[in-house]
Parts: sequence; structure tokens; C-alpha cells
Amino acid sequence: MKTYKNTNLSPEERARLLLSELNLREKVGQLNQRIYGFTSYTRENGNISLSEEFINEVKRWGGLGALYGLRRADPWSRKDFSNGLEGSLTIEAYNKVQKYVIEHSRHGIPVLMCEECPHGHQALDGYLLPVNLALGATWNPALAAEGFKVCARQLAEQKVDMALVSMLDILRDPRWGRSEECYSEDPCLSSKMAEAITKAFLSEGIDVVAKHCCAQGETNGGTNASAALLGERELREIHLPAVKSAVEAGALGVMAAYNEIDGIPCHANSWLLRNVLRDEYGFKGIVMADGRAVDRLNIVADSPAARGAEALRAGVDLSLWDEGFAALETAVNNGLIDEKLIDEAVLRVLTLKFRRGLFEKPFIEQNSVKKYTFKKYPQTLDIARDSLILLKNKNNILPLSKNIKSLAVIGPFANDIYALLGDYTPPQRDGEVITPLAGILSEAQNISVNSVADPFPAAPDEQEEYINKAVEAAINSEKIIVMLGGSSSRFQDMVFADNGAVISKSGSGKFLDLTDCGEGVDIADTALPEWQYRLLEALKSTGRPVITVIIAGRPYAAERLEKSSDALCFAFYPGPAGGIAIAELLFGKIAPNGRLSVSLPRLPGQIPAYYNNKASYIARYSDCSQGAAYSFGYGLSYVDFEFSDIVQSCNSLSLAELENSKITFSFVVKNCGNIKAAAVPQLYLRDKIASVVPRVRCLKAFTKIMLEPDEKKQCTLTLCADDLKLWNRDMKFSAEAGDFEISLFEGSVFFWQGKITVTE
Repeated sequence: MKTYKNTNLSPEERARLLLSELNLREKVGQLNQRIYGFTSYTRENGNISLSEEFINEVKRWGGLGALYGLRRADPWSRKDFSNGLEGSLTIEAYNKVQKYVIEHSRHGIPVLMCEECPHGHQALDGYLLPVNLALGATWNPALAAEGFKVCARQLAEQKVDMALVSMLDILRDPRWGRSEECYSEDPCLSSKMAEAITKAFLSEGIDVVAKHCCAQGETNGGTNASAALLGERELREIHLPAVKSAVEAGALGVMAAYNEIDGIPCHANSWLLRNVLRDEYGFKGIVMADGRAVDRLNIVADSPAARGAEALRAGVDLSLWDEGFAALETAVNNGLIDEKLIDEAVLRVLTLKFRRGLFEKPFIEQNSVKKYTFKKYPQTLDIARDSLILLKNKNNILPLSKNIKSLAVIGPFANDIYALLGDYTPPQRDGEVITPLAGILSEAQNISVNSVADPFPAAPDEQEEYINKAVEAAINSEKIIVMLGGSSSRFQDMVFADNGAVISKSGSGKFLDLTDCGEGVDIADTALPEWQYRLLEALKSTGRPVITVIIAGRPYAAERLEKSSDALCFAFYPGPAGGIAIAELLFGKIAPNGRLSVSLPRLPGQIPAYYNNKASYIARYSDCSQGAAYSFGYGLSYVDFEFSDIVQSCNSLSLAELENSKITFSFVVKNCGNIKAAAVPQLYLRDKIASVVPRVRCLKAFTKIMLEPDEKKQCTLTLCADDLKLWNRDMKFSAEAGDFEISLFEGSVFFWQGKITVTE
């Protein structure tokens, strides 16, 4: 028996033994994930065959390192229910692929399987959640983790090894098309989400590739993969905390980001991928390239071999569809890199394969395939319920009474399945997604519902006809619900780049293309299209109360929406059960428990609008009021909360005492209403005077407390030494003497302020 097959040895020991037996070509093959997994098979008459491309790739390398997206289904991959993997075909395809790889490797090395799971399994019948901005809006990491555990369970049954999960991007520019992939604009909330979700996957036996590292959400002009124009301090304060949290939670994969930071592409940034990620944070796993990103190093390297060498030298271990890593053998032979660098990366890949037990159990047993729907696994519905945000409620128009006689439901987003789901979404079966209109009809069974929910036409004369029809429905109704917003749907005529991002969209002929978000769909204007305002203002002119629900994957400028709405709700793509949750909120079956995970600007040009500006930044425009329309953390409820017995454990301490201290803030919160509702206490800190410019305030702790009517609960929020530290002028993370202002908020309500003094 080969010594590397000895299961009594550690995964790393076995990997070292196997590495010593590989030739250079085989080593390079272990670092390549060059072909799309969804092109590795064909399906015809219910039979799965391996593609010529896949067979040639395995023969080329004497095996295969990893395979991305075997099960992926979406318009880019051109896989759907007619030609993709569903049911037992998923198992059959996996086993055929794995068997072929093992049999054509001299040492029987299995392939590592990677799949997208940014907000659910991107496969046919994949379990889907609301998008990340919605998860952030729950302010409930534990609930988000429960949702991803279901996703991970499905991945484990299909023997996926690594889930590619968006969890590191911090939203700093709402024009960015990938806004929906961020948990929030804030490092504290985002880090707590990254930690909880990483642990959720690991608890079900799935390793995480946390993406993207780093600062992709900073953007330049809101455009995808653009330069992050920031320095190290901003990087460490805002963008790196989530990376550190994911690593400390056990992530064994990190994906490098497309963007550059201060002139250095992340895929060629050894300071980021080696000094910070590995040396400082102790990361032991693999760094994966983003799709075709190594080839994008053509700006700093003049050949595929040079680009592969740049990325490998910087700390990238595993490719994604590029030619640069395929040329690593040439790079070694031409003296561009030392083979020892290849050995380091291969060792990490092989260690992961041994750790996952792929050598002992490479195949899936032909068991029945479970169905993962929100009816059986309601976690996605629970998240949708917790994510909905009420921003305005004039005269308590909400919740709606079921005693009203008639109701108008207006707008194309009221009945659009894919508008609820976000980017990275597979095709859906009939009946698996509940639209807001369907949810409202279910709740309003004794109410006459007048709906105008067709797609909005492109021709001006047809638009006027549509608006007139909507106004007529509104006049004949007691109250109006209008659904506006945008979509990340790819299920229309689109042209895609080789990494799956949208290049162009042709629209849908007679009807307007509503897609304004997702990868490759950045916008210059955060206002809604003019036709939506015309529709809203026409409905407002009827004199009937207008309830506006925004379906969105990004923040929109809110001032004009607020002016024409009696009630305003925000729903970041709430997933397949989102229509149920929206209807329940409108009719008071649930309270609005979401809080904004990102600030909403007043006007389109009011960017940045995030809450945690530096104290030196004073955004006073002459054409609008100061501050965001609705700030991070904001959200109304159907009840009032009462806070009492507020106790701060310590008011003053020395720098020496601070290092091992915890400062607690305890209080009692009471639900003063007649419906179950969640309070979201948020603790913010402001450093009054510091050696570097501080921020106006920073979230440091939060919790979510569900309360029955009249129920009281004790709550404690805690600060530790790191919460009072800063990156000083010497770029050292340390505490300084001075005064710190403490503020406690719940949604829209400020309820307490205190102070901490740190002495020398």
C-alpha cells in the first residue's frame, strides 16, 4: 500500500507523501480549475455522457484539481430542466465525473467539487434564500445561519466540497450592481454574518470559499471590478474585518477579488494574500482566483505564463477558468517561478482533499434525492419575514384591516417571479415562487383586489394607457399597494461575458427591461426609472392612501418615493417565499422586524450616503437636507418599545485595565404593543479625539430580541478592548487615552447616551 493511503497519518502528512510522487505536469493539474463544470457533461434522453472537452482536460493533466459548477443552472450556463442536472441525474453525473478523473490519474487523485451558493444552491431545485442585503436587514446572524444550514445540507447530499459564498464585500457605493451580494455597509454587522454563516456550512460538512478579498465593494464610480481608491487604514477599518472573521470561523477557502488596491490587483497582491491573510490572520486554506481574473493581469504581465507566475507568487493557489495557471509549467521551465511555489499550493489543495475524505469515499450512493422547498424547510420564509423594513407609516395606514372592501395592487413587480430572487438564480419550477400578488390574494380572501400587475410597456402611448388603467383600479379601491423597484433577472435576452457577468441586455421588445442590478449591471443613477415615479405620482393624485413596496437589490434614492407614499416598505430581494412575507406584513400577521443594512440617499447624487463617515467629512449640499434619507439601522415597527433600567458596568478605566476588560450595557426592553415584534438594540461608539481622524460613529454591538405583547426581557451588550482600539499613525492596532461617546438606538429611536473615559 502506498504510504499516502495510510489513514492513520494526518491529511497534511499524506499530502506531502503524495506530492513527492507527482511530476510537474500533474502538480500543475492540481492547481487548475480551467473548464466550466456545466460543460463537462451532456444530457440526452435522460442519459448523462461526459463531454469531449472534459475528457481532454483530464487527459491533459493526468487528473484534475477542481471542477466548478457541475450542477450550475442559469441563463449563462444555458442549463435548465431540459438539459441540466436534476434528481438522480445529479448523482449519476457526479459519480461519472469522479470515476473518470480517478481512473485517469496515476495516483487515483479525486477531483474537488465547487459550487456557487451566494444565497442558495445555484442548481436545478436548489434551495434559495433572500439575497445578502436582506440577510443583513434581519440583523439576525443566527437566523441567517439556519437558512444556510439547509443549503449546506443539500450541498452535502450532492457531495459538494466547497461552497462559493459572497460574504466579504462591504457595500460603499449603491451604484454597484453587486450591491445585493453584500450583507451591509458596516464592518461589524457584516463580520458577524460572515462568522455565523461560515460556521453554518462547516456544521454540515461543507467548506467555504469566502469571497471576495478584498475591498470590491468600495468601487470607483460604482463600477464592477474597478480600482479601490483607499489606503491601508480604510482597508483595515472597513473591508478586512469580515475577512478576519471568516478565517477565524474556519473558512478554508478565500477568493481573491477582481479589483486593484492602490494600483496592485488583488490577484497579484502578496501583502494582502500572504502577509495579511496567512501570516497575520493565520489562514491555512486555499486562495481561489475569481473567474478569468488571472488572465486580467495582462496589465502587469505580458504573457499567460507571466500572469500565472504573478498570481501564484502573490498567493493564489487554485485557478478559475484562466489560461495563466495552465501555463505554470512553462513559467517554471522559463525561470519565472521556482517549483517550490507550486509545491506549496499543491500541498494545500491535496491536504484539503485528504481532509475531506475524498480518497476513501469519492462517490455518492444512489439514494433518493430529497426535495428542498420552502414548504418543507421554512427557513427562507422566516428570513424573508425578518428582513422586511418599514420606513414610513403615516397615520398608521399599516397594517391593513381585513375589513376593507377593496384594494388595488399595482405594478409589474407585484407578479414577477424572478424579481424576487436576485442574481445567481437557477430556473424555477411552476409554483415554487410565491409573488406578492399571490400572497396578497391569499391574505385578502374577502377583499376585492383590483390588480394591474402586467409588465410595464416600452411604448409611450402604451405607458399612458397602463397608468390610466392603474389609476382607474385605484379610484375603485379603498387603498393602493404599488410595487416598484428593480430586478437582477437574467431570464431574458442578454449577452454574457466569459465569467458570467452581463455585457449587454436587449430588453424584451414590447416591455421595458426591468433588470438594473447584478454582476455587470452597474448604474450611474440611483433613482428609479422615470416611468415608476410617473406611475406612483399618478396613483398619489387619486387621493387614495398609497402603500409603496420597493423590491430591490440595491439602495435607491428615497426622497421622491417618500413624498408620494403614505407608507413605504423596502424588501431586498426576499426570495421564493417573499410574496408570503410581504403580504403578512401588509395585513399585520407579522410586525416589520427588519432594519436597514445600508443607508438610502435622499437624491441620486448624494453619494456616499453611508452612516460611518470620517469626522472630517461634512456632506452639506445646497440642494438637499444633510444626511441620508434613511440611515443604516433604521426601521419602524407596529409597536413601541420601552427601555428601562439601563446600567453601564464601567465609566472609566486605564489603558492597562482596558486590555483584559469587558464593559457591559444592560437594560430591560418591553414590547408595548399588541403584536409579537422584534427589537433591535444597536450600540454605537464615537471616539471624541484621536491621533487619526475617527468616524462620526461606529456600530460595535447589537442583538435582536423577539417579544410577545407586553413582554419584557433583560438585554446586555458588551464592548471589549478591541472595540476601543484604532489603527494609529504607525498602523498599529492600539488603544489611546480619551473620551468615547456611547449611543444606544433601536431602529428609528435613540434611547440612551453614555461615556467611557480611558486614562493613561
